[in-house]
Amino acid sequence: MASPPRSLSISFFVLLIIPIISARTSFIKLPGSDGSRSAATNTYCESWRLAAETNNVGTWDVIPSICVDSVSEYLNGDQYGSDYGVIADYALAFAKTVQISGDGKDVWIFDIDETLLTNIDYYKAHGYGSIPYDSNSYNEWVVQGTAPAFDASLRLYNALKKLGFTIVLLTGRDEDQRSVTEKNLRDAGYLDWERLLLRGREDQGKSATNYKSEQRSKLIVEGFKIHGNTGDQWSDLLGFAVAVRSFKVPNPMYYIP
Repeated sequence: MASPPRSLSISFFVLLIIPIISARTSFIKLPGSDGSRSAATNTYCESWRLAAETNNVGTWDVIPSICVDSVSEYLNGDQYGSDYGVIADYALAFAKTVQISGDGKDVWIFDIDETLLTNIDYYKAHGYGSIPYDSNSYNEWVVQGTAPAFDASLRLYNALKKLGFTIVLLTGRDEDQRSVTEKNLRDAGYLDWERLLLRGREDQGKSATNYKSEQRSKLIVEGFKIHGNTGDQWSDLLGFAVAVRSFKVPNPMYYIP
């Protein structure tokens, strides 16, 4: 039998090696670079979320774009509530070891947004933190006053009240949002706090860490003893005049210095 023409031999050879090259190149694509979800993407996003929660990422503005689906699944699934509940349990276990003096000076501080109230409905519409923060649209959401409570936080809040703690709410919201914030908190089930501290004119431009540290210092000068502090940001908890024990609840959507 005669040999096939040379051109046909070359074509046959090319057809053999093309699938080999294609298979090899698929192993060096970056996670999610083709828009798909992969095991590598999921693993990376879980690791990123852990690094962010433990304050190892440093200052960051938005979540990684490839992690939007991962963060969404976390926030809307069972794990978020479970993580929150475990932290509330640890906080309550510590609270039960505190000897309450009965003079009204034993304080527990709570942040509000993503600590007592959840704004997840707002962030669902804004990429779960993958879109840069816009104060105008966020404030429009706040004044609606419809943010619901976290079940675990409401449980912790009420348990602390029964133990005799004085509750102080310390938020980065502005003073002109006091009325809507108070109503939203009451509608969500939070009652009988001692003070609600919001940013005044003199606090504008201060970092959250400095602003909240200063407010805690004022409480200490008044003779209050800050036993516990719960917040979703490290800036809620760190700085000076800190609590005896601080408890950070999870929030992978944004970072406030």
